[in-house]
Amino acid sequence: MHPHLNDLTATLNRLEHETARVRIWGRKLAGVLDDGGRLLACGNGGSAAEAQHLTAELVGRFRADRRPYAAIALHADTSSTTAIVNDYGPEEVFARQVRAHGRPGDVLIALSTSGASSNVLAAARAARDGGLMAWALTGPPPNELADLCDDAITVFSASPCVVQEVHLVLVHLLCEAIEEALS
Repeated sequence: MHPHLNDLTATLNRLEHETARVRIWGRKLAGVLDDGGRLLACGNGGSAAEAQHLTAELVGRFRADRRPYAAIALHADTSSTTAIVNDYGPEEVFARQVRAHGRPGDVLIALSTSGASSNVLAAARAARDGGLMAWALTGPPPNELADLCDDAITVFSASPCVVQEVHLVLVHLLCEAIEEALS
């Protein structure tokens, strides 16, 4: 088998024990969203794509037709993003938006293959300071993002590609758990 597929398969097999945690996240997030709260999501590069994929599934739909839920990918507003980077620097790009859009009880999901991206770490700190729940999807521990958040699912692979691919699987499992909790 191709080495990438070997790594992906082994990584997915090691992740089976995290399905219970994903269901817990799904139930909690379903309650937040159903009560009018919101999800904020952030990441850089491929992790930004996964964050936006997650928010699209919640604003649109995953499998079942249902009402839309408040979910914001913090990198997707290009005018705000570029203005914040210009005026405050790249480290503040997500944190400033967490402070603007987040309310106590909302959820931030921070994605990072390294767990060390300074702007994602700043967003997690802003979430903590603002009374939001902060969850992380990261690469292998130990990493600062996993330690900083209220909860984290760490993906054990040295390959950022594999970590991102597994994050997409986790995003879909989370969406399934949310819809299951709301049905």
